[in-house]
Amino acid sequence: MNILIIEDNRDIHDNLMDFFVLKGHHVEGALDGLTGLHLAASKFFDAIVLDVMLPGIDGNKICQSLRQISKSDVAIVMLSARDQLEDRLIGFKVGADDYVTKPFAMSEILARIEAVVSRRARKMNRVMVVADLHFDLDTMEVSRSGTSIKINPICMKLLETLMRRSPHVVKRTELEDLIWGRNRPSSDSLRSNIHMLRRALDKAFDEPLLHTVHGIGYRLCVLSTLPL
Repeated sequence: MNILIIEDNRDIHDNLMDFFVLKGHHVEGALDGLTGLHLAASKFFDAIVLDVMLPGIDGNKICQSLRQISKSDVAIVMLSARDQLEDRLIGFKVGADDYVTKPFAMSEILARIEAVVSRRARKMNRVMVVADLHFDLDTMEVSRSGTSIKINPICMKLLETLMRRSPHVVKRTELEDLIWGRNRPSSDSLRSNIHMLRRALDKAFDEPLLHTVHGIGYRLCVLSTLPL
């Protein structure tokens, strides 16, 4: 794993780095909040070990910034000498995945990181992604570039199928069977729902994702990324 340690106590910082490296992980570190936030926002990490009390900017603000501004899904385990329930609740409220009070065992920190990363990996399997479009199958939330998109249940079924099959073309007849089975409506309901889905997905963005393949069906992809 790639792990970032943001901790201003030099002994704790160095001990964590040495322990994680010994266990075969790639580790970077920061001794203040501003440096840590810059590293977290500009590089990829599987997990961040984040102290709450930091010079420059505290851990709660770093966590909140990563979740709300950067839309980061990185696993975050917070460290603190504060062990009150209110302190832990604040940590979880700003987006921490776990909260560990000092003092702690190195092996416990690594075990907690591995557990959080594993949970997030399972969660990601339930989130479909095509370009900047995300569809969370657990919450049924659809977003593009971080902007929430509201669509009706029929469009959600169409979107799920198109995303699963992306970038391949899905035939009209297959989509009609999926939605209506043998009880297809007489009007061109598929075209109407595709039109609504296209407006929801593409109207506010420069790069269209939903494309009509005339006489065959539809595909969801960025055309410029397809091989010639």
